[in-house]
Amino acid sequence: MRLPIVISAGLLMLLGLNTPVISKSPIQVAQSSEITNSNSKQLTNNSQLKQLRINRRLWRQQKINNYRYTLSNDCFCIPEARGPVVIEVRNGRTTSITSVQTGQPVANPEFFRTYNTVPKLFNLIRNTISSGQSELAVEYDRQLGYPTQINIGNLAADAGIFTTIENLQEIR
Repeated sequence: MRLPIVISAGLLMLLGLNTPVISKSPIQVAQSSEITNSNSKQLTNNSQLKQLRINRRLWRQQKINNYRYTLSNDCFCIPEARGPVVIEVRNGRTTSITSVQTGQPVANPEFFRTYNTVPKLFNLIRNTISSGQSELAVEYDRQLGYPTQINIGNLAADAGIFTTIENLQEIR
């Protein structure tokens, strides 16, 4: 007599474990995933802002006012805006932007206005984070703190720009 009861109880438990439980409506599930996505984006923005602050502080501690670096943009833009170019800064102001290919000053330095000092690169990063409208990935130099790569948007979708900063040298 006990065996059929035990088998019946076991079957009921097994069936109960396979029955889906719906505790939230599909709308609530979708809304909660949207909240999770916006929270994770906020966390990403917060961590990016923290990383920016740390590296900007590191850069300022170096007190480098005279320097040069090579800048390249990989984007779906006119070739003159891509570089590579050598940007020279003295006393915190851009003094020259020279094409690596020709060795001559670039015809239109306005193409590089956003990128022509390290503080402007930090501002570009901050503004991109603040807008929250673009994907952003940044790499920083571990010793000096300046950005070495800034990837804004989605280059594969023709809607991004990948900026590389290399060969930064202090000028005496």
